[in-house]
Amino acid sequence: MGDRVRIGLVGYGLGGRAFHAPLITSTPDLDLVGVLTNDAGRTAQLSEDHPAVPAVGDLHDLVALGAEAVAISSTTGTHAALAHVALDLGLHVVVDKPLAVDSASAAEIVAHGERVGRLVTAYQNRRWDSDFLTIRRLLHERVLGDVLGFESRFERWTPGPPRAAWRSALTPAEGGGLRLDLVTHLADQAHVLFGPVASVYAESAIHREDARAEDDITVLLTHENGVSSHLHASSWCGDTSRRFRVLGTEGAYVIGGIDGQEHALRGGRTPAEEGDRWGLEPIESWGHVHRGDEHEVVPTERGRWDVFYPAFAAAIRGAAPLPVDPYDAVEVLRVLDASALSAAERRVVLLAELD
Repeated sequence: MGDRVRIGLVGYGLGGRAFHAPLITSTPDLDLVGVLTNDAGRTAQLSEDHPAVPAVGDLHDLVALGAEAVAISSTTGTHAALAHVALDLGLHVVVDKPLAVDSASAAEIVAHGERVGRLVTAYQNRRWDSDFLTIRRLLHERVLGDVLGFESRFERWTPGPPRAAWRSALTPAEGGGLRLDLVTHLADQAHVLFGPVASVYAESAIHREDARAEDDITVLLTHENGVSSHLHASSWCGDTSRRFRVLGTEGAYVIGGIDGQEHALRGGRTPAEEGDRWGLEPIESWGHVHRGDEHEVVPTERGRWDVFYPAFAAAIRGAAPLPVDPYDAVEVLRVLDASALSAAERRVVLLAELD
């Protein structure tokens, strides 16, 4: 594809270390030139993981190292400010989901990128989950007929005091909570499958006395094409076995568990090391198509988080479109804005109200 794209990374917490750096360094068309972190422990971890990659203290330092792009993996509430600084410095920008804490702020980032002639995209990696890719295949092949309903869940069992800094210390306005953390993925997947949303109804709850953001949230979307998407995220759910149900006129696709790529990256495995074995799911975790008492096993597609950064590099060189259209990221945040309003006012919110 020509010369390699030089990219910097902002943040070396869980996201930067596990979900960005390994995928960037596994991409032949990218060079990781530096990581912005001011935390001594994370700087030491970076030195151990990537000895040739320096830690820096400022976005200007990444530019001085020759960066032409940056991936922002900091806390959600800092995304917008960092993106604007990066764009002013002439950098192309990947922002970890969500692009900002609300749709208006996200739209400003996208408009800024267009003004200065730099690309902006959101890291919606779960568009390349194995189970989600399988659903896309089944819908393309019309195995399920016409879709009547879609159910999607991210549920975790973390009882007791809040265990994550964003949950205990940050309000939703600062970027904390399941709505901005997990429902962003669920809403983006629903948007990809079924298109624009017409209305939203949501309920949320805080179960822990010291939590400042929701522990549980349910969001019901009615898409413009009539499909209903039921999304649920929880940090206090003893049953984490359910993931997707797609209900159609010719059957239902059901799969549980969670795509294995997150576990692989957390465990230090990378696409560069595993090659064609990356993203493969064991047969015992494959889903099923049910038709009443009858059911058949459906092979699960290979998970492909490893395609995001090659596509981003190609887009910078003008050889391919962005892996995630930034306007999709803005539209998903409109849905999340509507869900917050719906939960607060206990009513259905039409997306047109937000125009």
